[in-house]
Amino acid sequence: MPVHRSGTPHRLRLLAPGTLLAAFSLLCALSAPPSSAADTPARGSARLGMGVLAHDGQAGTPTTGDATQTEGVDVSGYQGNVAWSTLWSSGVKWAYTKATEGTYYTNPYFAQQYNGSYNVGMIRGAYHFATPDTTSGATQANYFVDHGGGWSGDGRTLPGTLDIEWNPYGAACYGKTQSAMVSWISSFLAQYKARTGRDAVIYTATSWWSDCTGNYGGFASANPLWIARYAADPGALPAGWAYYTMWQYTSSGPTVGDHDKFNGGLDRVQALANG
Repeated sequence: MPVHRSGTPHRLRLLAPGTLLAAFSLLCALSAPPSSAADTPARGSARLGMGVLAHDGQAGTPTTGDATQTEGVDVSGYQGNVAWSTLWSSGVKWAYTKATEGTYYTNPYFAQQYNGSYNVGMIRGAYHFATPDTTSGATQANYFVDHGGGWSGDGRTLPGTLDIEWNPYGAACYGKTQSAMVSWISSFLAQYKARTGRDAVIYTATSWWSDCTGNYGGFASANPLWIARYAADPGALPAGWAYYTMWQYTSSGPTVGDHDKFNGGLDRVQALANG
């Protein structure tokens, strides 16, 4: 009678084809990376600087008390109702509120945020989160202006901002070539100016701008730059801009997370509002 000795392998049983297929499927499911769909935020939830930490990280904060810069904040539906009087008392003098995204979303807290900042004395503006993969630049500019992104010469309203940065819903550059991205941005900016008479501010990060526009420098002469960088200084700027107008320097500030510095005193903020 044969005896199995220690170290001698047993004969493998033959499994039915259906059983093998099921086992293989289970193995693939266990070893596959998590579904990207599970990590994708809901449409409409994007906000200014949403991709900065993930793509550029954080490396310190700027020194405080610089009299040549004016503190500001940016808010979206993510913050809900904002304590504007608290921010005003802390020294915040200007604010931007998300108005729209694509052509499918308006901020449900827009009135409280946009009017609330104005009512405590701040100079305020609105921004649009761009989704170049959904509709044209001109179409989104119209949607923005029609839903709170316009401008008035009241001395307290800043020109609208185009928030153009990493796509939180898919490919970072929205599936566009660098030249196609430049064309999309140009379409938005031209239509915004046609509707309002003002050149929109461009909010972006240098690394995104370099990757997705080829570091295009053609907008710098007309459109103020709002740079995103969570560090002790704003770092290298995109091509064409010799200086930044605004700088988003953190997403973890007091009262609301997103804090910004205007590159100049309050009189320069007022000058931008006046056009």
